Amino acid sequence: MKGVIVLEKEISQAVIRRMPRYYRYLNELLEAGVERISSNELSARMHVTASQIRQDLNNFGGFGQQGYGYNVQYLYDEIGNILGLNTTHNVIVIGVGNLGQAIANYNFGKFGFQVVGLFDVKPSLEGKEIRGIPVRMLDELPEFAKQNKIDIAALTLPKENAETTAVMLSSLGVHAIWNFAHVDLDNVEGMVVENVHLSDSLMRLSYSIANYDHK
Repeated sequence: MKGVIVLEKEISQAVIRRMPRYYRYLNELLEAGVERISSNELSARMHVTASQIRQDLNNFGGFGQQGYGYNVQYLYDEIGNILGLNTTHNVIVIGVGNLGQAIANYNFGKFGFQVVGLFDVKPSLEGKEIRGIPVRMLDELPEFAKQNKIDIAALTLPKENAETTAVMLSSLGVHAIWNFAHVDLDNVEGMVVENVHLSDSLMRLSYSIANYDHK
């Protein structure tokens, strides 16, 4: 299996944000039995200009052939390689309320993400199993981390506990945080952080509704 592509130039965050979308659409094409596709055809499906698609992919080498377009399987595999999906990432969830349980129940396995541990501070949740994974108490995490490789921690806990938990995770050698707490974690030493604010998405939707031309 190929390793992660090492790039000599910095890629913009806007391009990086579009790559998972390409990956998702290419997966749908594979499931539909499509073997090749042009940038114009992909543009029509994704509502991104063909020029933008070519520019985005050219950041990583292009992958297309003039007069042929893109081999769907090859492009899917290469984008998966770019996104680092050619290896399994072990994920733990800290905070096993409604959102934490929803994340634990979601099938991320097809993208290479495997939930390996669930943690909370509520004694009433201890031992409860979600997809065969028992909920452990948070004070068990240091020992768990010694015995298990943890790549990503999903935080679905109150914002007042998020920063101290992030610092603890950094000290345990966890590489990244998927942060759903209602606070931005931007300065955690040695950590890659993806802050996810569900309310922001709803507010953008509210803006669109408020400014939609109903005429």
